Amino acid sequence: MSSSHLPATTDSIAQALEAKTPSEAISILYRVLENPSSSPDALRIKEQAITNLSDLLRQENRAEELRSLLTQLRPFFALIPKAKTAKIVRGIIDDVAKIPGTSDLQISLCKEVVQWTRAEKRTFLRQRVEAKLAALLMENKEYQEALNLLSGLIKEVRRLDDKLLLVDIDLLESKLHFSLRNLPKAKASLTAARTAANAIYVPPAQQGNIDLQSGILHAEEKDYKTAYSYFFEAFEAFNALEDPRAVFSLKYMLLCKVMVSQADDVAGIISSKAGLQYVGPELDAMKAVADAHAKRSLKLFEIALRDFKAQLEEDPIVHRHLSSLYDTLLEQNLCRLIEPFSRVEIAHIAELIELPVDHVEKKLSQMILDKKFAGTLDQGNGCLIIFEDPKTDAIYPATLETISNIGKVVDSLYVRSAKIMA
Repeated sequence: MSSSHLPATTDSIAQALEAKTPSEAISILYRVLENPSSSPDALRIKEQAITNLSDLLRQENRAEELRSLLTQLRPFFALIPKAKTAKIVRGIIDDVAKIPGTSDLQISLCKEVVQWTRAEKRTFLRQRVEAKLAALLMENKEYQEALNLLSGLIKEVRRLDDKLLLVDIDLLESKLHFSLRNLPKAKASLTAARTAANAIYVPPAQQGNIDLQSGILHAEEKDYKTAYSYFFEAFEAFNALEDPRAVFSLKYMLLCKVMVSQADDVAGIISSKAGLQYVGPELDAMKAVADAHAKRSLKLFEIALRDFKAQLEEDPIVHRHLSSLYDTLLEQNLCRLIEPFSRVEIAHIAELIELPVDHVEKKLSQMILDKKFAGTLDQGNGCLIIFEDPKTDAIYPATLETISNIGKVVDSLYVRSAKIMA
């Protein structure tokens, strides 16, 4: 970076745009920012220079320089309106977020900005950066710290009645509670977000976020039909905005269809006009699961889980529901296979169901403990012994009923004798 500054004019900006290399353009823009002039025209040109410089540093993946830039610009922020300062600061933080592998840097940067905004008493900016920080902490799985930050922030924002920010914070709190498996609190926070959203105009992207979270919570309660409706609303919102989250909404729609045993509908949704726009690994994964479910084939299910591990196993929402579906399918298939036998080799069952022997043995032992059927494992001989269902002797319930009736008679006689003696 050169020590001599350049005039804050449109010519200097044009010179940066015409530079042969990004490094040269960055150097020119730094020199424009060093210009000591604080006239309205100079400030306006510097704002443009900051925007261009931030974009270039992001393209070059120079995250540390973006962080340093934010510190260097603090004297400049004292010369411009607070609203413009907030826009620039949040813009630079967003640019850092677009650089891969900067999660820890983003958290430390947001903490620095929060300290600075507290010292400068810039409440509007601080609240939004704190909300961003809480979201980053959640992504980093630092849930308790994020909740502590949000609890104080929510009280403050409610006093100020900033409903748009309140929607963001309540929605974030709902996601945090869901991550901590606290479903009642997640639903309460989502209801608060919806209440605040009903009082104001909510941007389509934010409304899509609310619908997506609503679908996730309903799916968690096994209410897949309602969840499907919410995912559909979220998909329409994101699809209209060409938001990448549209494909995930569509993916969860297909998941709901599979979970309510309507796997045959999956192919139709994928081949629809809207679905064809998002054909790729995410939808291919759900199609493979739907095919396996339709054919009641655990082998195809296992192949789908293996071939699409990133789309199925590593997506916590899909993984949770597919685990439940897999267990149900496995139990149904095993019960059907062992029904004709009184004694059968475990290896034979594993061969019929096309799964590893140790996997089948483990599942059978679990089913016996859960009393899904009566039997025992003879591991020495590698066999499963199935017991006949014991017939319930009718004498025991009859005896219990007789004793109960005698008890009622004795109680009645005692009450009558007490009245006579009185």
